[in-house]
Amino acid sequence: MNNEQVQAEINSILDKSNIGVLSTAHNNVPNSRYMVFYNDGLTLYTKTSIDSTKVTEFQNNPKAHILIGYDETKNRSFLEIEANVDILKDQETIDWLWEKQDKTFFDSKEDPDLCVLKVTPKAIKLMNDDNVDSPQTITFD
Repeated sequence: MNNEQVQAEINSILDKSNIGVLSTAHNNVPNSRYMVFYNDGLTLYTKTSIDSTKVTEFQNNPKAHILIGYDETKNRSFLEIEANVDILKDQETIDWLWEKQDKTFFDSKEDPDLCVLKVTPKAIKLMNDDNVDSPQTITFD
């Protein structure tokens, strides 16, 4: 399978799957939680409270690991994503995400506690795909 086919499979999973596991490092120990993600290409976005533990963890270490896919895919394929995370408070990004996503946890897009986590992949590993003999990884600079 060539890189274009791998990228097409990755895009397919991201377009079908919104629930994933976001892992951070806290005191050198993994800390994981389920999150709802929305993608713009390969970049993922999710909302959270500026006062959340994960924001503090990302301020100390902006690296994340995400698992997404599996149940929503035809062959239980999924992605392992190694990424850097930016914490965004700009209204343009908040407005975009608010229009795309569910309206849970916050009553308004003007809530001062609302922020967006922008997840920029450094590497994406495609797992369990019927079209791939073994795991395939795409890395980004």
